[in-house]
Amino acid sequence: PGKFTTFIGFEYTSGPESQNLHRNVIFGGSRAPDIPFSRIDSQNPEDLWAWLDAARADGMEALAIPHNSNGSNGQMFRLLTFDGAPLDATYAETRMRNEPLVEVTQVKGTSETHPLLSPNDEWADFEIHPYRVATSVPSDIEGSYVREAYRNGIELEDRYGFNPFRFGLVGASDSHNGGGPVEESSYFGKVGVADGSAHMRGSARQEGVRQSGDSFTSALRVDLYGASGLTGVWAGENTRQSLYRALRRKETFATSGPRIRVRFFAGYEYDEGLAAAADMIERAYAGGVTMGGELVAQSGAAPRFLVWASRDPHSAPLQRLQIIKGWVEGGVSHERVYDVICSDGLEPDSTDHRCPDNGATVDFDDCSYSEEVGASELAALWEDPDFDHRERSFYYLRALENPTCRWSTWDALRAGLEPREDLPRTLQERAYSSPIWLQPE
Repeated sequence: PGKFTTFIGFEYTSGPESQNLHRNVIFGGSRAPDIPFSRIDSQNPEDLWAWLDAARADGMEALAIPHNSNGSNGQMFRLLTFDGAPLDATYAETRMRNEPLVEVTQVKGTSETHPLLSPNDEWADFEIHPYRVATSVPSDIEGSYVREAYRNGIELEDRYGFNPFRFGLVGASDSHNGGGPVEESSYFGKVGVADGSAHMRGSARQEGVRQSGDSFTSALRVDLYGASGLTGVWAGENTRQSLYRALRRKETFATSGPRIRVRFFAGYEYDEGLAAAADMIERAYAGGVTMGGELVAQSGAAPRFLVWASRDPHSAPLQRLQIIKGWVEGGVSHERVYDVICSDGLEPDSTDHRCPDNGATVDFDDCSYSEEVGASELAALWEDPDFDHRERSFYYLRALENPTCRWSTWDALRAGLEPREDLPRTLQERAYSSPIWLQPE
């Protein structure tokens, strides 16, 4: 207790027609059913929820976490039940009771959003793995990404009064080899001997050496895998009970691998000096709500959002903190990305709400990166310039590092080869907070 906490858990691996509907099931206590609920019992996740309800009624608290939704072929967040019936309030209540969280990033791709869903988000094209699991068959985009689910959820709530997609955010590796391959510079693959070398991963192609394309790894497209991800939990203490309560209340965040820490609050009583105050966190809790929470809008007043992030000391400096907003206007949902605070004393443009480039670079001779620009810590108090108390909305924080080498570039560097031109040489590692939902007055 206080040092290392474990949970009883298992993976439910429903995948009809390679449409990923997997869930990680986590138990909150020291008891669990003798036999896990599996795809042999049912491929319908709604049957898993019924099993979880029964376990809970028997004193075994548990929750399920959908993961790798990008490979679900549009099924993870579709606007129908598994059997094709319209969604309703009972479905939404049952899902949220059993699935308060969703995984936003992992080795088999990041599921935050997609460039075709978020064309005005320059950072939407991050570690996209566009195929169904273990195939080279494209996965339908609509219904597969979390931000779109958030938008659909507030539309449903605005129209019908229920929201089945009020998830907090977590990250995970989904590794199959007993380790967490979350560091770009030491990435060792996900599936053991199938992608355990640079040649098998296809990142260092060399004549006469067995590599991706010579085996089933060609179908997996392991070259598009990402070195991701981790979950952060804000809990009172490192114990199973405290951590589980934090998971339940969605006071969680996800990172693409680095141990970036983020805080996100909203309230009406935050004064100008809050972001620099020594007791910032205590005052933020006292005067508002934190990530995973809900705030009721007030006419004549816009809430203030407190954003804070600190860098991983073993990774690159931070470049910017952003707030992603989704809202319903005229019955239709919209989204916008706001840069809230920039590194190096730069200021977001008042028109497009973007930070200027801070000049961070990467040296491809050795993958060293700029240390003289960027920030170790960023914090700000922000007010939405477009806030309308009549609109249902959500907000979440995204923190971006300076660019660094992608794992495939590291592989090529160590092999003495040029990186593949069809893979990104760099990436911007990031962290995502759970949202805060704003209810109309």
